[in-house]
Amino acid sequence: MNIPKVKALVPMKGHSERVPNKNIRLLAGKPCFHWIMETLSKSKYIDEIIINTDSEEIAESAQKHFDVTILERPEYLLGDMVSIQPLIKYDLSQTDGQFYLQTHSTNPLIRTETIDKAIETFHSSPDYDALFSVTEVKQRFYWPDGKAINHDPMHLIRTQDLPPIYHENSCFYIFSRETNVNYKTRLGSKPQMFPIDLLEAADIDDMEDFYWVEFLLTKQLRGEEQ
Repeated sequence: MNIPKVKALVPMKGHSERVPNKNIRLLAGKPCFHWIMETLSKSKYIDEIIINTDSEEIAESAQKHFDVTILERPEYLLGDMVSIQPLIKYDLSQTDGQFYLQTHSTNPLIRTETIDKAIETFHSSPDYDALFSVTEVKQRFYWPDGKAINHDPMHLIRTQDLPPIYHENSCFYIFSRETNVNYKTRLGSKPQMFPIDLLEAADIDDMEDFYWVEFLLTKQLRGEEQ
């Protein structure tokens, strides 16, 4: 099967609330965002990495170490309250690609093999117009009123025997230009879920996440199994 090339979108702002300087903070010996850059750079299907940023420091570091395209974030897209779709819309207006993978700098454990497999899955699944990464969860959940969500409290079974539910882990999304323009969302109208390993999907939202990911990366660098 001939797999079309994909452009990777990686939005990165300079300011971060819960983890100061998160994108450029040293993580296991290198700036945090360098990990995902290395992963994307090794993909056999990604032909361009596009960084949308408001930070000169991020832009300079990215251009120094990687083959990337920098898009300076326009003023109307600045701030912590801007959602992802306006950023994607702007990026698409500045490029000529047909297929895109959007990811984050805060998922440093994602492997190139996973990215490539997801791209292959997307292009071999014509019944879906988008793909997004998920992690399987088998735990007991409740609504705020105490009502069970995914199990029967009166007939307990082992958690490993529960039917799985899936967490949208935000590690990556794959979609076409046409799908995003038509539906104005990276999920399209009929997305396919792509399960990935829980540890690989580790995401940095706060300092506890940062320390956990650094621990996992350190073990990985030492050649220790996770």
